[in-house]
Amino acid sequence: MRSVPHIPVLFAIFAAMVGCKDSADANSCPEGSTDPECVAPPPDPCPDRNPLRNLYVGELHIHTNLSFDAEFAGVVAEPRDAYRFARGEALEIPPFEPASARRTVQLRRPLDFAAVTEHAELFGESETCTTEGADGYDTEFCEAWREQIARAKDATMHREVGELPPIFLQIFALANQDPPGRPAICDPMLGADCSEEEANVWANIQAQANEANRRCEFTTFNGYEWSGNPQGANIHRNVLFRNATVPSRVVSFETVFTPQGLWSRLRSECLEDLPGCDVLAIPHNSNFSQGLMFNPVNEDGSPLSAEDAEFRARMEPIVEVFQHKGSSECKPGILSNDERCGFESYDKSSLIGPPVPASIPPLSYVRNGLKEGLVQEESIGVNPFQFGMIGATDGHNADSGKTNENDYRNTGHTGSLDWEPRRILAFLPASGIESNGGGLAFVWAEENTRDAIFDALRRREVYATSGTRPVLRMFGGWDIPTGACDMQNLIEVADQNGVPMGGTLPALPEGESPSPKFFISALQDPGSEGAPGTPLERIQVVKGWVDNSGEAQEKVFDVAGGDRPADVDINTCETSGEGYPSLCTVWTDPEFDPTQRAFYYARILENPVCRWSTLLCNELEVDCSDIDNVPEDFAACCHSTIEAQRSIQERAWSSPIWHTPEAP
Repeated sequence: MRSVPHIPVLFAIFAAMVGCKDSADANSCPEGSTDPECVAPPPDPCPDRNPLRNLYVGELHIHTNLSFDAEFAGVVAEPRDAYRFARGEALEIPPFEPASARRTVQLRRPLDFAAVTEHAELFGESETCTTEGADGYDTEFCEAWREQIARAKDATMHREVGELPPIFLQIFALANQDPPGRPAICDPMLGADCSEEEANVWANIQAQANEANRRCEFTTFNGYEWSGNPQGANIHRNVLFRNATVPSRVVSFETVFTPQGLWSRLRSECLEDLPGCDVLAIPHNSNFSQGLMFNPVNEDGSPLSAEDAEFRARMEPIVEVFQHKGSSECKPGILSNDERCGFESYDKSSLIGPPVPASIPPLSYVRNGLKEGLVQEESIGVNPFQFGMIGATDGHNADSGKTNENDYRNTGHTGSLDWEPRRILAFLPASGIESNGGGLAFVWAEENTRDAIFDALRRREVYATSGTRPVLRMFGGWDIPTGACDMQNLIEVADQNGVPMGGTLPALPEGESPSPKFFISALQDPGSEGAPGTPLERIQVVKGWVDNSGEAQEKVFDVAGGDRPADVDINTCETSGEGYPSLCTVWTDPEFDPTQRAFYYARILENPVCRWSTLLCNELEVDCSDIDNVPEDFAACCHSTIEAQRSIQERAWSSPIWHTPEAP
C-alpha cells in the first residue's frame, strides 16, 4: 500500500490530460468528387487528441423551462442558456420582481460537455397551453397551467412553503395511475392529439443542442428523460444519443410504460431503422425506485434469458449513482454494513411519502445491483447490470454542473421552490434539507467530441463525484508492476498492462494463478479562485463477489492514505489536520479466488468539510441546543437525520473492473 504525494503521479496524470496531436487521415475524397463510392474523410483530430485519453468533466442531466416541473417553478431559461452557463456565462434564475431576476448564478469553473434532458412527458401540454391560438389554449386546464407559471415567476405571488401547486398534484396523480394517464387536452383516448406539438418541442431541443456543440471545445448531446413513475416508484432514465441523427419522436412514460418498452422502441426507431443513430439510457435515483431499477425480470415478470440480459446491458452501460436527490450507491443495513454508505442518504424510499427506511428493497441501490448482476451471470452466463458510474445534478434551474456547497445553499436547484432559506430547508419533493448540490460526470476520452465521449460512456471509462473535481484513474491487470506509482510513464505502463475502469480482466495467464493487481491514482481537486480544493483522505476498494454457495458478498478495503487524521469544526466550518494532494497504490486482492466472479471499484474520500445545510444554518444562527426557540421556518436545521450529517466527506466512485472466471 502506498500513500504517494510525489512527482511521478502528478507528472504522468497531467501529461495524460494534456495529450498530443495526431496527424489527419490521409485518405480523402477529391474536392467536388461525385463518385458515389467516395467516402468523405473523417474530421481532423482535435489538437489535444491523446491515445492515453484526456479527462473531461460534464453534466448529463439538467432541465430548463421545456420541462413542465421547471416551468412550474418559474424557470425561463432554455437549453441554449443551460449550455452557455455550462461554458461559464452568468444565468438569471427565478423569482423575478417583476421583470428583473432576484438571483444570478455562474459556475466557478466551466464544463467540457453537457446534455439537457427535458422530461419527455407533457411536451404537448406545455406547447399547447403556452401557445396562444393553439387548440386547447383557452381550456380551464391551460389557464391553471399559465397561472402557475406566473405565480412561480413573481416573488410576490408565491405559495406557502411546502405547498405544491394543484396542477402539479393533478398531473402527479395521473402519472401514478396504472397505466399512467395524462391531462385530457392531449389524451388520445379522448380524441385529442398533441403529436405535432411534441415533435416541435423535441425539434427545438435538438436545434439548441446542435447549435451549442463546439467540436474539440465543448460537446453537447441530444437527449431527453423518460420519467417512469409507476405508483410512485422512480424508474427514470435519461436517453442520450451519440450525434445529430435521432428519431423524430421522443418516447415518454405517457405512451410506453416500462423500461423494456423504452429499450425496444429505441432499438427499432434508432439502432435498427435509422442509419447512423446510436443511443444509450442512463438510470437514475434508484434510491427511490422501490427495488424496481435493478429487478432482474422481463416486462411480464419472467426471468431474464441470456439474450434479455445482453440487450439490457447494451442499452444501459452506465448508471447515475449520485445527484441532488441523494446517493444511490448503498445504504447502511440494506445488505451492507459499510459505515460510509450513510453519505447523503435519504431516509425514505420515495420522493413523496413518509420515512420508511425498514421497507427499502435492497435492489434500490447500485452496489446491490452490481452484486445481483454477478448472481445473474452465474445463472445465465450474462451480466445485465455491468454498468459504470457517473454523477449529475438533475438541477431544474438550467444551471448545469452547479455543485459547490456554498453555491447550492444560496440558490438551490428548483427555481422558486427553494429560492430563500426557509424554502430550501423545507421538506419537498426533489429539494429540502435532505437534498444536496449534486454530482458530476467524468470521462476519459481521446478528445472532446461527441464520438469520443460517447464511446467512453459506452465502454464505461467514466467516474462519478459528489460534486468536487478530483482526478481518478484505475486499471486492473495481472502484470501491472508493483512499482508503477514511481514511474514517470505510469499511466502508459498501467494502460499497456491492464484494463481501465469499466473493463473486464482478461483470462488468467497460464501457470500459477496470481491475484490481479489494481493501479489506482488520485489527485485532489485543485479548486478555484476563492474556493480551494480539499485534500484527499484515503482510497478504498469496494469488492463484490459471488461465494461458493452462490451468495453475493461485499467488502471494503482501505488501500492508501487514511493515516493523517483531519476534522472540521461544525460551528465555524474551519478545517484542521492534514490530507494528501495525491495518492497512488498498486493493490493486490489478498482474498482473491480465481473461481469466483467479482467486481472492484475505487472510492476516493476527501477530508471532512461542512455540509451546505450546516453553512446555511450557521449563517442563520440556528441553535439546536435551544430547540424551543428555533423559528419554525428553520426547524429542519435540527432534524435528527441531518444532525448526523453536519459534516461530510465529498467523494468519487470509479466504474468497476470485473473478473469473470471464464474470461477469454
